[in-house]
Amino acid sequence: MEQRNTDRREREFGRRHEERTAAPPVPVTRPSPPPLTYVPFGEHLGRRLPQLFIGLALYGFSLSLTVRASLGVNPWSVLNEGLEQHTSLSFGTITGAVGALVLLLWIPLRQRPTFGTVANIAVLAGSSDLGLLLVPENLGFPARVGLLVGGVLLNGLSVAVYVGARFGPGPRDGLMTGVSAATGRSIRLIRTLIEITVLGVGWLLGGSVGVGTVLYALAVGPTTQFFMPWFAYRSTAERAATEARSGRATPTAPVKP
Repeated sequence: MEQRNTDRREREFGRRHEERTAAPPVPVTRPSPPPLTYVPFGEHLGRRLPQLFIGLALYGFSLSLTVRASLGVNPWSVLNEGLEQHTSLSFGTITGAVGALVLLLWIPLRQRPTFGTVANIAVLAGSSDLGLLLVPENLGFPARVGLLVGGVLLNGLSVAVYVGARFGPGPRDGLMTGVSAATGRSIRLIRTLIEITVLGVGWLLGGSVGVGTVLYALAVGPTTQFFMPWFAYRSTAERAATEARSGRATPTAPVKP
């Protein structure tokens, strides 16, 4: 009996000791995104090219959802809607035309377009018009609220997808960074001034401004930031540098004497 009690106490002591010395669980965290600078076109096209086109297609479709919601759209879509009311062109065609005109403003800023810049213009024009064909008009208010919320969230996700492919900025983002570099002003200030100007012109032309415009301004940035770590492509050099810093670089074989 005495021996059994001793064995039980030793087992209990050993169990408690293991619990105290066990390593704490490692929390699951999102990976931090790499810099979103341009990556050379030919690197890992099998992953990056589909990601670019899927992201741009989703972006264009998200614009069509917010348009059909009729509760207010983002500043550039306000401008596109306003222009649509004064021309016979479709929303998607105007989106592409405005992108091409903005691209001309890159010339004095000495900005150079990339493949991603041109793809941005072409894919957004087609996918936004396709979305407007698929999504019906004049829906009830609850359905319109759903389209608005879904469109804003999808827009934030799509930005993370296509920007994360790292094929270069679209026309509007390139204008923002170019003006910022030329003037020395912050990107935040330049972006705010550009979007206020675009919003004002679009509103004067008859574009729809409403609660959706405010929701877009407040929600798209945080949504994009949330999804970006999972979609931002890491170049070969960046992956090698990360492995070297973490001590996980592949060791070289020892030289035999």
